[in-house]
Amino acid sequence: MPQVLSTREGNLFRTVIKHYEDKQYKRGLKAAEQILKKNPKHGDTMSMKALIMNAQGKTEDAFALAKEALTVDMKSHICWHVYGILYRTNKNYDEAIKAYKFALKLEPESLQIQRDLANLQVQVRDYDGYVQSRFVMLKARPQIRQNWTALAVAYHLEGNLEQAETTLTTYEKSITATPSKTDLENSEAILYKNSIIAERGDIERALDHLETAAKNSLDRLAVIELRATYLAQLGKNEEAVKAYRALLDRNPEHPDYYRGLLGALEIPQDDQTALKAVYDEYAEQFPRCDAARRLPLDFLTGDAFRTAAKSYLSLMFDKGVPSTFANLKHLYSDPLKKDIMPVLAEEYLSERKTSAEVKDQSKADSSKGEGAALYFLAQHYNYHLSRDLTKATDYVERALELDNTNVDFHMTKARIYKHQGDIRKASLAMDHARSLDTRDRYINSKAAKYQLRNDENEKALETMGLFTRADTVGGPLADLMDMQCIWFLTEDGEAWQRRGNIGFALKRYHTIFNIFDVWQEDQFDFHSFSLRKGQIRAYVDMIRWEDRVREHPFYFRAALNAVKLYLLMHDKPHASNGVNGADGQKGDAAEKKKAAKKAKKEAQKAEREAAEKASKQDPNKASSSKTKDNEDAKKKDDDPNGLKLAATSTPLEDAMKFLGPVLEFNPKNIDGQIAGFDVYIRRKKYLPALKCLRAALALDKDHARVREQVQQFRSAIDPVLGSLPPQVQEIIKSEFTS
Repeated sequence: MPQVLSTREGNLFRTVIKHYEDKQYKRGLKAAEQILKKNPKHGDTMSMKALIMNAQGKTEDAFALAKEALTVDMKSHICWHVYGILYRTNKNYDEAIKAYKFALKLEPESLQIQRDLANLQVQVRDYDGYVQSRFVMLKARPQIRQNWTALAVAYHLEGNLEQAETTLTTYEKSITATPSKTDLENSEAILYKNSIIAERGDIERALDHLETAAKNSLDRLAVIELRATYLAQLGKNEEAVKAYRALLDRNPEHPDYYRGLLGALEIPQDDQTALKAVYDEYAEQFPRCDAARRLPLDFLTGDAFRTAAKSYLSLMFDKGVPSTFANLKHLYSDPLKKDIMPVLAEEYLSERKTSAEVKDQSKADSSKGEGAALYFLAQHYNYHLSRDLTKATDYVERALELDNTNVDFHMTKARIYKHQGDIRKASLAMDHARSLDTRDRYINSKAAKYQLRNDENEKALETMGLFTRADTVGGPLADLMDMQCIWFLTEDGEAWQRRGNIGFALKRYHTIFNIFDVWQEDQFDFHSFSLRKGQIRAYVDMIRWEDRVREHPFYFRAALNAVKLYLLMHDKPHASNGVNGADGQKGDAAEKKKAAKKAKKEAQKAEREAAEKASKQDPNKASSSKTKDNEDAKKKDDDPNGLKLAATSTPLEDAMKFLGPVLEFNPKNIDGQIAGFDVYIRRKKYLPALKCLRAALALDKDHARVREQVQQFRSAIDPVLGSLPPQVQEIIKSEFTS
C-alpha cells in the first residue's frame, strides 16, 4: 500500500514540485529528502526526486529511483508520468508514450498528462494518436478556442482537410459574441481556415471567404497577396491586375508581384516590348527601384538586351553598387548575354576616360565609376562560367591602383588566388582584407574560412575569437558551438580531416549532427507556444520544414565527410583508429600519445578558466547562479578532442547514424547513393547495397565510380550468392542485370 502524507508533508511535497518547475533543484532535492526521511516508500516523492536528479545530469540514478518508485506504487499516475518524462528527456519517445498512456489510464482527467502525450505524439508524427488526444482535450474543455484550433491542426497534419475545416467552422458557429477586430488569435484562425479551404482546391470558396470573413484580418499583406493569387488562379484577370498593382505600390522590389501582374495582363512571353513597357512604367514611377530595371534583363534579347543592360550597368557603376555582379551572374547561363556583359563594362570604362570631369569625381570615391567597372570585370573573369584568371588578375590590380584600401577589391584578389589553386596566398590576401576593416563581421568570417581552407585551424579560431564572447568558458570554439555556427564547424572538420586528425574531424561532424537533433528537439517548445499565441500558419510551416530539416546542404556535406572517415577507419584500422591519419607505423603510437597529452592539457586549461571565472564572479550574483544547481555539469564534454570517437571498434555501424538521413532525405544525390553502397557492401548487406547501386545507375549510369561499384558488387556477390536465402537470391538475380 502506498504511504499517505500528512498535511505538513503534503504541503512540502507541493514545494518540491514548485522548486522543480523553478529549476531550484538543490532546494527541491532537500525538500524531497525531508519527506523521504519519514516516508521512505512514498512513490510520488521518489519520482519527483528522480526527476530532479535527471535535471542535474544523473540520468542512470534517476531511472533506477523512478523504477523503484513504480515498484512501490504501481498505481500512481505521478510515478508513471515522471517515468514518461525521463524517457522523453532521454529521447526514447516510444517508451515515453507508453508511460504517458498508462498514467492516463490511472488518471484520465489529468490535462497535464494529456497535453504532454499530445505534444509527444506530434513530435514523433503520430498524427492518428494526436487527433485522439486533442479530441479528448477538446471534450474536457470545449470553451477554450485553443483546443478547437489544436484539433483542426491535428486533422490538417493527418491529411483530413475536410474535418479540419469543419472543426474550425463548428467553433465559429458556437460563439455568441463577435470577436474584437484586434483579436490576433481570431485573425490568425480565420486566415488558417482560408489556407485549408485553398489547400482543398476550392479556390472560389477560398476567395469568397477571404473577402468576407477575413476582410478585417490584422495581416493585411497576407490578405492582399492571397486575394491576388486566388483571382489569378480563377482567371479573373481584370481584378487580379488591380490586386497586383496594389501590391507593387506597397513594394515595387518584389519580383513575384511583377510575374503575377504580367500573368494577369496575359502578355505573351515573346512580346518583349509589351513586357518591358510594364517594367518601364514602374521604373519611372519609382526612380530608386532596382527590380524594375534588373528583371527585364532576364527576358530581353539582342539589341534590346544590350541597350537595357548598358543602361543598368552604367547606373550601378555610377552609384558604386558592390552587388552588381552578384545580381547579374544568373544571366551567364545564356552565352550571348555572358559575352555582352564585359563588352559593356569596357565601353563604360572607355567613355569614362573621355570625360575629365567624371575622372576628377572618381578620385573622391574609388568604389564608384571606374573602380566599380574594374571590380565588375574582375568578378566576371573570376566567375566559373567566364573564367580567365589572367584577365581577372589584371583588372583587380588596376582597381587596387585606384584604391589599395578597398576591402572588396582585396577580397576579389583572394578569390582569384583561390581559383588559381594557391590557397596560402588566398588566405593571406583575405586576412589582409580583414585587417582593413576590423569591425566587419562578414570579412572576419571570410578570412577565417580561407584560413581553414589553408588548414590553419588554430589561426582561424583565433580570428573568429575576435567576434565571440570573451567570457565564454572553453574559449571561442565553445561559443561558436553554442551559437550553432555550422559553416565554421563544417570547414573546421574538413580541415582537420585533410590534416589527418580524425578525432577532431569526427568531433566536428558529430557536433553538427547534434545541432540538427537540437533543431528537431526544439519543436517541443512550439507545440504549445504556437497554439497559445495563435500563430497557427507559422506553426504548420515549421512542422513541414522540420520534416525536411536534414535535407539541408550542410548536413549532407558533414554526413558524407563522416561516412568517408568511417570507411577509411574500417579499411585501414591501424592507420585511422587514432588521432593521426598517417599509415599505422611506428610514429602512430607516438602521435596518439602526443594527442592524448595535448587533450589533457586543454582540459586542465578549461578547468582553470572556469575556476578563474568563478572566483571573479560578483558575490551578489552567486546565490542566483546556485539556483541553477550547476547545470553546466550536464553539458560537460568528456571527449573534447574526439579520441573516443576515433577509437571506435564499429566504424560501419557508426557511419549508419549519418548515412540513414542522407539516403532518406537526399535520394537524388548520387554521392549519397555511392556512399550508401560503400557502407552496405562492407557490412555484407547486399540488398540495401543493390538498392543504392540501382539508384546511382538511374541518376548517372556513366559515372566512373558507379561503374566501379557495379564490378565491385559482382565480385562480392558471386562467391556468396548460393549461401544467401532463396528470396534474396531471387531478388538479386532479377534486379542485378548489368
